[in-house]
Amino acid sequence: MTNIAILTGRIARDPETRETQGGTNVTGITVVTDRPARDKDGKTYKDENGYTAKESEFHRVTCFNGLAKTVGQYCSKGQLVSVQGRIHYTQWEDKDGVTRYGTEILADKVDFLSRGNCSGDDNDNTDAPEID
Repeated sequence: MTNIAILTGRIARDPETRETQGGTNVTGITVVTDRPARDKDGKTYKDENGYTAKESEFHRVTCFNGLAKTVGQYCSKGQLVSVQGRIHYTQWEDKDGVTRYGTEILADKVDFLSRGNCSGDDNDNTDAPEID
C-alpha cells in the first residue's frame, strides 16, 4: 500500500517557520494548484478574457527539520515548486468541544522550479540553490 502525493503549483503566501519545544524545525506553506473548470455538462469553458476557466485548490504542506529550514529560508510567495510527500489526516477537538478535521501533505522533498520573489530586503534568494 502506498500513500504518495505530488503537487506542482505556486506558493500562496510566505512560509511560516517555527521550532517545537523538542527542537524540531517545522515550516508550513500553502501550494495552489489549478485545473480546468467544467460546466454542468462536464465540458471546459472560456472565461471573460478568452482563457480556459480554472478552479484553484489550496494545499497545506508541512516540512520538517533540514527541509523546513531550506524551505523557510529560500521560498516565498509566488514561487513555483514541486512537492513530494504523503497525505496526512488529523482530527482534534476545538475549544468548544467540536470535532474538527484537517488534511495536509507531509513533504519529503520540495523542488524549486523558479526563484522566489525579491522584495529588496534580506530575503533576496541570492544564496538559493541553482535551478536546473
